[in-house]
Amino acid sequence: MRPAIKSRLTTEQFAEGIFRGDRIILGQAITLIESTRSDDQVLGASLLERIIAKTGKAIRIGITGVPGVGKSTFIEAFGKHLIKQGKKIAVLTIDPSSQLTKGSILGDKTRMEELSKDASAFIRPSASGSTLGGVAHKTREVMLLCEAAGYDVILVETVGVGQSEVSVKNMVDFFLLLMLAGAGDELQGIKKGIMEMADGIAITKADGDNIKHATEAMAEYQHAFHLFAANESGWTPRVVTSSARTGHGIDTVWEMINQYHDKTTASGFFATNRGRQNIAWFEEHFAQLLKDDLAKSLSLRTTHDTLTKSVGDHSLSSRQAALLYLEAYHKAIRESNGNETE
Repeated sequence: MRPAIKSRLTTEQFAEGIFRGDRIILGQAITLIESTRSDDQVLGASLLERIIAKTGKAIRIGITGVPGVGKSTFIEAFGKHLIKQGKKIAVLTIDPSSQLTKGSILGDKTRMEELSKDASAFIRPSASGSTLGGVAHKTREVMLLCEAAGYDVILVETVGVGQSEVSVKNMVDFFLLLMLAGAGDELQGIKKGIMEMADGIAITKADGDNIKHATEAMAEYQHAFHLFAANESGWTPRVVTSSARTGHGIDTVWEMINQYHDKTTASGFFATNRGRQNIAWFEEHFAQLLKDDLAKSLSLRTTHDTLTKSVGDHSLSSRQAALLYLEAYHKAIRESNGNETE
């Protein structure tokens, strides 16, 4: 006897489950959003439209740092502190994917064992795939689902630094950089670029014999911030020391984020920045849809393959190939419009 086929949830059933905070349905909705199947994408788009009015009320925090800085350990301590303040938190962790096998470890639930057991916390690991910036392709959509489910704070833990931190910066309200004291001059290139985007720095592992080094590093980084050009937000980034092991400075990080939120909300920058992010999100979506549309045409795929080969063997410049591809696209549109009028 064949087992009964499990019926899939409708848009309304997904939405109702999310609104009442059903973690199982939320997880299923995220899987739906991350799916590449065409029917899942249609349902996912319908779900996002259904829940959009319930989104936007959470504080979105991006957390990044060099490998070994203790991101997961910090997030667990920080998350437990937020829960004590009566907050519901969603942690979206990004694990690096192999470009060869496309596999990833997705081990953050193991690293945040205590937090993962708390009913007020939702942890969702995702693979970064080929997406730059240490984030997954659907991180923005997942944030919206978590907000609709009633989570007050969304924490996005990135793979690390050195790719394109702009991707993270453009989807969160506050960008927190975790740093180690005495990491060495070899990281200066990474530090300078990412520091210009950070809204705050937390020097981690500031305990035991490392307290002195952490305090010195805090002063150095704070001085560096004063050398940068004034931030459009009107906020001067702050540097604090913290220890996930002792709990030192965890509350100070949250106070800093609240101060940033209050200041930028009063000035109007918070809402303006969210609006810009939404516009950038729209542009990215359109670019992806256009790319997908191009791939549907057999003639354009053939043209693309031919041009790609010509560029690869140096018989055609990249610029010229792009112009020829654009011309072929315009021709396909004209032919399509001509067929519709016949």
